[in-house]
Amino acid sequence: MNTYNPQALQHFYQEHLETVILPFWFERGIDTEHGGYFTCFDNRGAQLISTDKYIWSQGRVIWLLARLADLSRRGLVQQDAERLLTIARQGVEFISRYAFLENGNCAFLLDRYGNKKEPVPGNGFDTSFFADCFVTLGFTEYARVTRNVEILEQALALCQHIVRRIAAGLLRSDPYPIPTGFSAHSVPMIMLNVTQELAGALESFQHPAATELRRMSVAYMQEIMQHFYQSNGLIAEMLPLQEPATDSVLSRHVTPGHTIESMWFVMHEAATLGQHEWIQRAAQVVAKAFSVGWDQEYGGLLRYADRDGGKPTGATIGDVYERLVLDTWDTKLWWPHSEALYSTLLAYDLTGDETFLSLHERVHTYVFATFPNPDQHIGEWVQIRDRQGKPIDKVVALPVKDPYHITRNLMLLLELLHRQTSRNA
Repeated sequence: MNTYNPQALQHFYQEHLETVILPFWFERGIDTEHGGYFTCFDNRGAQLISTDKYIWSQGRVIWLLARLADLSRRGLVQQDAERLLTIARQGVEFISRYAFLENGNCAFLLDRYGNKKEPVPGNGFDTSFFADCFVTLGFTEYARVTRNVEILEQALALCQHIVRRIAAGLLRSDPYPIPTGFSAHSVPMIMLNVTQELAGALESFQHPAATELRRMSVAYMQEIMQHFYQSNGLIAEMLPLQEPATDSVLSRHVTPGHTIESMWFVMHEAATLGQHEWIQRAAQVVAKAFSVGWDQEYGGLLRYADRDGGKPTGATIGDVYERLVLDTWDTKLWWPHSEALYSTLLAYDLTGDETFLSLHERVHTYVFATFPNPDQHIGEWVQIRDRQGKPIDKVVALPVKDPYHITRNLMLLLELLHRQTSRNA
């Protein structure tokens, strides 16, 4: 019997966001002296371990603050919208003042005061286009909520610059360098999210570039669902550039969390276009990712899995990313689970298939028994855990405690559940 209660679930997620997640960041994460945000905390959130500022995270926090202000104005959360936008604005100004290089790219890392730092000495400042992508997203959302045309034009120009870099093959993608001889799902995935959000903002301004950005977002969606989508119903994380594919770790592994996150980007785009067939396909990919990625012994989603389930297998070439896959495949990370909370409920909402409601309930039970910090004086989540769910002090991707995935997905859940309760009223 379906006992699903969207109103009660909306209340639960709102309370968790406003009493567990947000207080941590408002108390510890805002640099009121020099601008930008602190995100380099230890896994438990007990200690600020560095005042360095990764532009990857700075752009993300701007997006969160702007969207949170929007939800506040709509009454979905009880926050001070104008204060949030003031904090977001100082982040926009910090990035605009310090992060951009002469070539138009964003530096990946700054110190507290805005001085550029090389993540690896001698490797340069602009080591990842992902930083540029998250700045674009942050500026886009800030511009949309504040109706700031100037910031919107900055976001558009940066997105166009990223597209030119991709076309020219000048792509650096730390902290996940793409192995030589492979194409990566992460590229069209992040670009789908960037272009679909920018297209939506441009459309709300009736901007002349809106049509072209929407065309681009559709093209990125098609690349994911026609090129990286495989006959087994999974999304390949890496594809060899030349056939035939070797039966290697790189070609066999899948990333359940990335797949699940990518599919809600696809479902959003397909819903905007009224493409119900693509919604159904994306939803089934979510279900398939659960079938190969869910840990049947300890629960939770594995960071990486073989396409047939379990530990990734296959030939090895000694690549840096390959070692990451093999060394951390069985860790349980916060971000795939927060993405799964939203993707499963979105799939249920768009398809009506109660399989996804069951998946949502499964991941909800695991998440709230596993990730929230038991020390309520600190709050937030203990984000990185071993296979059995025990906290581990280990750097994953960047040495940061990033608020993006948890906060974004809780807000998306609130918006989705609000629409459901409004429909049922």
